[in-house]
Amino acid sequence: MGFGKNAMVFLFMVVVEVSMASGVVYKVGDSLGWTNIGNFDYKAWSSNKTFHVGDTIVFNYNKQFHNVLRVTHQQFRDCNNTAPIATFTSGTDSFSVRRPGHYYFICGVSDHCQTGQKVDIRVPKFPSPAPAPFAPVVPLPSPGMAPAVAPAPKKSGSSIVMVNKIWWSLLVLAFCV
Repeated sequence: MGFGKNAMVFLFMVVVEVSMASGVVYKVGDSLGWTNIGNFDYKAWSSNKTFHVGDTIVFNYNKQFHNVLRVTHQQFRDCNNTAPIATFTSGTDSFSVRRPGHYYFICGVSDHCQTGQKVDIRVPKFPSPAPAPFAPVVPLPSPGMAPAVAPAPKKSGSSIVMVNKIWWSLLVLAFCV
């Protein structure tokens, strides 16, 4: 019985480790980074991403001219930098997403936030389900014609699906031990 408990604890630790390691690393502003030069649209950047718990948000910037402040929603809306939740000033800062919710970041230097250097990272409570595979309808062949073959559906690269499969496999294995 002692071996079974030890195996379950070990497997649980592996599942937690795999879950945390499966996140995606997002560089805010992509190759441009965190800047107010070039009028980069951070709202559009974040709206094109699907963030999940376990992801890492990276801010790359020139620390002589910028910083990163994690703020409340109201502070984000008002570009208020007086009492941030957290302040980052290294020039290569990472923020690990540990729970669902909205994470608001602004640049606290001069009028940078007012000119658009702010980003809202939205992490949904429940991951969006993978789309159902689509199999196109192929008409029945006429006599004497070879049947048409529908292309195989493309696989989703979702790390969440992979983690769920691993988790369930380890859970089943734990109960078998």
